Amino acid sequence: MNQQKKKKKKFSLGILDRIERIGNKLPDPVVLFMLFALIIIVVSHFAASTGLSATYESINPSTQELGSVTVEAVSLMTPAGLQYMVESAVTNFTSFAPLGTVLVALLGVGIAETSGLISVLLRRAVLVAPKALLSAMVVFLGIMANIASDAGYVVLVPLGAIIFLSFGRHPLAGIAAAFAGVSGGFSANLLLSPTDPLLAGISQQAAEMINPAYQVNIAGNWFFLIVSTFIITIVGALITDKIVEPRLGKYKGAREDSTEIEITPIEKKGLRWAGIAFFIFLALVVFLGWPGNALNPFTDANPTADILKSPLMNGIVLLIALFFAVPGVFYGFVTKAFKSDKDVVKAMAKSMSTMGGYLVLVFFAAQFIAYFNYTNLGTLLAVNGATLLQNIGMTGPALMIGFIVVSAIINIFIGSASAKWAIMAPIFVPMFMALSISPEATQMAFRIGDSVTNIISPLMSYFAIVIAFSQKYDVEGEPSTGIGTLISMMLPYSMAFMLFWSVIFFIWFSLNFPLGPGTFPML
Repeated sequence: MNQQKKKKKKFSLGILDRIERIGNKLPDPVVLFMLFALIIIVVSHFAASTGLSATYESINPSTQELGSVTVEAVSLMTPAGLQYMVESAVTNFTSFAPLGTVLVALLGVGIAETSGLISVLLRRAVLVAPKALLSAMVVFLGIMANIASDAGYVVLVPLGAIIFLSFGRHPLAGIAAAFAGVSGGFSANLLLSPTDPLLAGISQQAAEMINPAYQVNIAGNWFFLIVSTFIITIVGALITDKIVEPRLGKYKGAREDSTEIEITPIEKKGLRWAGIAFFIFLALVVFLGWPGNALNPFTDANPTADILKSPLMNGIVLLIALFFAVPGVFYGFVTKAFKSDKDVVKAMAKSMSTMGGYLVLVFFAAQFIAYFNYTNLGTLLAVNGATLLQNIGMTGPALMIGFIVVSAIINIFIGSASAKWAIMAPIFVPMFMALSISPEATQMAFRIGDSVTNIISPLMSYFAIVIAFSQKYDVEGEPSTGIGTLISMMLPYSMAFMLFWSVIFFIWFSLNFPLGPGTFPML
């Protein structure tokens, strides 16, 4: 029996090895994105020449109005297309959504890292945290980081590598665990996030097509999200410990000296002052941002507006940077790592200097994604895939599983959850309501599919930066980390999340358990 298990394990790891070898034979990610852009240029021309188009009912997320939309393939091999590529190159780069998030967040992280605060916090974690729960802790923190919008990608993913390295484990396994939680577990959380009201607003308009009196519950997925958090944490930890890290083997690069893990008295003093500064700053943010507070500068015209939609939440990336920078500054001056303001500025500059490779990669990735959107190829794929599922005629739980699969496939090509849902909700919410399936259940099935393939899609906005973080731990004499390495690492998570999340949803749906307060799968 043990021999059979070893053979199966060797076979599964061999498949991942082949995926990695094939993937890493691809050109450098920068060159690959250049080739992808060229392919989009050619494909868009043929698609436009054949008159490829699609018509669908879509909800405008801004106006919440429903309307019929017809999209046609747009060729880039026309005078207008060529003008677009030339004129938009700079704005495609500077408006690339993750770029500002990454750079702003790293300003604060750079201060905390250079001061030594992050290092001492991790060493303290090494002293107090059970080693057996390390993977689960990193995956769980990744899931919870989703409440802070996209900051988890630029804060927790690199920290996952540092944490694992501090425990004497492979840093790429730490990156994989953090990435799995942040991106693969994007639709799980113990708390409601800005995504909940965003999707619920689109679902509301779609539901009114069948029942104008229906009210979509913003917290309509909350119970299932809570359970999903623990399921994804457990599955993610097992995949990390049993598949990903054993396959990576022993890390041969430099690591911290374990003899220097003990915290010195001056470091303890620095931690105390850093903690005081952190909680004072946190209390100030909570006080100023509290709904109904007359001194709250972060409300619009309505002082009782939902805090999830407030300017405070819109500026969460800057707050994340400050939450690192403020305690980092105090820790640095107390421990003498910083002696003047010039040292603080140098710390920020140091963090920026490490991002050169990422900036080059982002330029070409931004062009490719912009071309994909400009040509409407992503929308055409989404609409035609949704229509195919609609024509199959499946019913009941099997229908919802099929919907998860289609959502997962579409997610590989279109990254924005709101964009996909604005296209798909008017088709599937009314259709499923006619089958007595609640809008909240349809929305939850979509969210599962919208999460599980994030971590294996090169089109996902943060895929490039995860590669950049991983390449920091390349070992001299061994192949550099590439797209194949990352996909082969993350594929087991994607498959496992899809399987277990779908099974849990299938059971939940079949038993008609409440998805949220007063909300059930069946109407």
